[in-house]
Amino acid sequence: MTIYLDAIWLLNFLLDFMLLLLTDKLARLHTSRLRLAFGAFVASLIVPITILFPDSFFTSIIGKLLFSMLIILASFGFNKISQVLKLLALFYMMSFSVGGGLIAIHFIAEQPFTISQSGFLTYNTGYGDPISWLFVVVFFPVVWIFTKQRMDKHVQDKIRYDMKIPVSIKIKGESHYTNGFIDSGNQLIDPFTKKPVIICDEEFLSDWFEQSEWDQLEKAYHHLDMDQIPKAWIDYLRIIPYQGVEGGNGFIFTIVPDEMIIHYDSKEIYTRNFLVGIQFGNLTKDGNYNCLLQPELIQSAITYSA
Repeated sequence: MTIYLDAIWLLNFLLDFMLLLLTDKLARLHTSRLRLAFGAFVASLIVPITILFPDSFFTSIIGKLLFSMLIILASFGFNKISQVLKLLALFYMMSFSVGGGLIAIHFIAEQPFTISQSGFLTYNTGYGDPISWLFVVVFFPVVWIFTKQRMDKHVQDKIRYDMKIPVSIKIKGESHYTNGFIDSGNQLIDPFTKKPVIICDEEFLSDWFEQSEWDQLEKAYHHLDMDQIPKAWIDYLRIIPYQGVEGGNGFIFTIVPDEMIIHYDSKEIYTRNFLVGIQFGNLTKDGNYNCLLQPELIQSAITYSA
């Protein structure tokens, strides 16, 4: 038997990369593609290990679990042990989901019912009928996309949109608290950094500004005069283009924050991966809430706790 180790190794690398990419997307970690590619390379090393050393420790159940943890560490790094375990569970869940989808498609594509020579209707379970590599190459991306879409939809359905949420935002080393509201219509993302954008109003954001600075910033926005931006805030401001629901284009001033803590469903969601959009004016007349949260910021917490 001729074994094309390079072809099997390459295919295994690509499959592992897509699984790690799916794990990263569902966990909302935004890990660099280069880091995930390194993790996929580590994962693909199981191919030569299995072929060249069939009795290796890594072919045992415990060895495979430890090797899987090594894959997670190589792909996402180490923050805390609970996050590593959750990512490991998510990685296995994605592997089983995509693998199960491939088996299901293979089962449907095959003809399980056949007529024997004696005229009896028999049922072929498919055992011993291996799935070809070509089948995997063709249908793996299809199952991958389907799994991602269904998981995203499941997470979105679990988000509660009818409640106020306490949030704490730190900007320039100064923290303030307010009430936020999860806005299902806020899908604003910075097209350059891919960071989700929350919207905070004047009543809340003015706590970080002197009145003269806020007036200058508002003039810069309304008159498109960037020279009016306060010098103390130049390094903290970003201009984000967006398209409105009616198709019109516009832009919004955003602030680069230090961090945010969202108190949601008995959890504290800590994130730095976002921008604060500026609303010149108040979001509500009664000040019921001052911040419109992006649903993507909540999805990661629901994914981890699912």
